[in-house]
Amino acid sequence: PMGSERMEMRKRQMSMSQETPGAALAQHGTGSKESDACCFCWCCCCSCSCLTVRNQDEERARRASQELQADSIPNCEESPAPTLEEVNAWAQSFDKLMLTPAGRNAFREFLRTEFSEENMLFWMACEELKQESNKSVIEEKARLIYEDYISILSPKEVSLDSRVREVINQNMLEPSQHTFDDAQLQIYTLMHRDSYPRFMNSAIYKDLLQSLSEKSIEA
Repeated sequence: PMGSERMEMRKRQMSMSQETPGAALAQHGTGSKESDACCFCWCCCCSCSCLTVRNQDEERARRASQELQADSIPNCEESPAPTLEEVNAWAQSFDKLMLTPAGRNAFREFLRTEFSEENMLFWMACEELKQESNKSVIEEKARLIYEDYISILSPKEVSLDSRVREVINQNMLEPSQHTFDDAQLQIYTLMHRDSYPRFMNSAIYKDLLQSLSEKSIEA
């Protein structure tokens, strides 16, 4: 009996030793699958959920950037809708276009399509400066205009020749309402000769003219 018990125990030990490697291997396999969990890997597989989260974050960042850019664009001037007579008058001269807020808004919309809206913004800022009488306000506005439209570091820098830039640099020593008069005239002339003819042939102007003409006929 004792011998048979010893043989039985030896069989059980051998059986357990054979099962243990398989069990250990199975546990190792399970552990490796868990360690490959997507959230802890740096893999670039297409099915990786990390990529989905990353793409969502990038999309949010893009939208935030676009919203910030939209917010950074100054609002157009408040003005009543232009009449047919006003829109026809814009074709007579650039001066008549620039005299009305509606004309400036329409022209500014066109300049934005040509990535040259800074010309109108600079001209308007100069007009606003001329209305100031307080010395400290004049100095602050002149500084902002210089930083926004004259400085070579500004993304909204306007195109001016060296002579006009030298005049501005001298004027900035003692800023006044007329610090940028020469520059404003040069930009006004540039818009008149370069952008105004294209505006008159643009879809923005033609569509507005057609829409007002149709309304006039219906009335």
